[in-house]
Amino acid sequence: MAISTGFAFSCRPHFPLSQSMRKVFMSCSAAIEAIEEIDSGKEPAEWKRFNSKELGISSSMIARPTRVVLNGLKSKGFEVYLVGGCVRDLILKRTPKDFDIITTAELKEVRRTFSHCEIVGRRFPICHVHVDDEVVEVSSFHTSGIRPVRNLGLSFEKPVDCDEKDHFRWRNCLRRDFTINGLMFDPYSKLIYDYMGGVDDIRKAKVQTIGPASFSFIEDCARILRAIRIAARLGFRFGRETALSIKNLSSSVLRLDRVHGEHLFLSVSMWKAPHGNELHVGLWLC
Repeated sequence: MAISTGFAFSCRPHFPLSQSMRKVFMSCSAAIEAIEEIDSGKEPAEWKRFNSKELGISSSMIARPTRVVLNGLKSKGFEVYLVGGCVRDLILKRTPKDFDIITTAELKEVRRTFSHCEIVGRRFPICHVHVDDEVVEVSSFHTSGIRPVRNLGLSFEKPVDCDEKDHFRWRNCLRRDFTINGLMFDPYSKLIYDYMGGVDDIRKAKVQTIGPASFSFIEDCARILRAIRIAARLGFRFGRETALSIKNLSSSVLRLDRVHGEHLFLSVSMWKAPHGNELHVGLWLC
């Protein structure tokens, strides 16, 4: 079963929640397809390497400030990759909102490489490199390596036929949210590394988590809202397991109001259309 998404929004944007109620309605509907899906994360995906030209990606699609940072780090002998949503958007022939870089350089080495660079963040620090009035975010394999790797030992095994560098990249991809965001692009070798089946899910227009959806959403409840936003923006669909996990764990996003200082009311429902083979999911935030 698969669920494709379509969303509508209604809100009063110019007043804080303490002065007026803001209501947002998000609805998803889809025909139930006659296919059998594997629950996300239950079996390790066969990892692949893709030539970026085969996927229609050229260096000219990378914004100039990002190229400046990539070239600066590469000239110092460091490995550099584009990661996350920007790789996904390049494959989809969309202009990325921003480009995220990960490098083998330590953050202090990144800061020494660029004159206008600062390290931000305490728990998970990254570098902000300023180029042409733009900010390029750079993270380090060394910094990300100190983050605890989710306990996916029962869901994922180390990819076969991979060397030490592949294992290094794979472990980093395990920390990401969705398979379509778990891609690494080396613009110099022109290779895209896909350890989580992200390219296949892009081709299927599907959003699914890395690892079981219930575990992923418990680990970070903000992923529920990110999943909905990504699906709405790209016109992608959810698998049944992801949709049910969103429904069952949706109340966990109430924790976010402690961060933003807003009081939220949330209601989630799932129903089947009286006529036709459709499944609907509704999410209300007030």
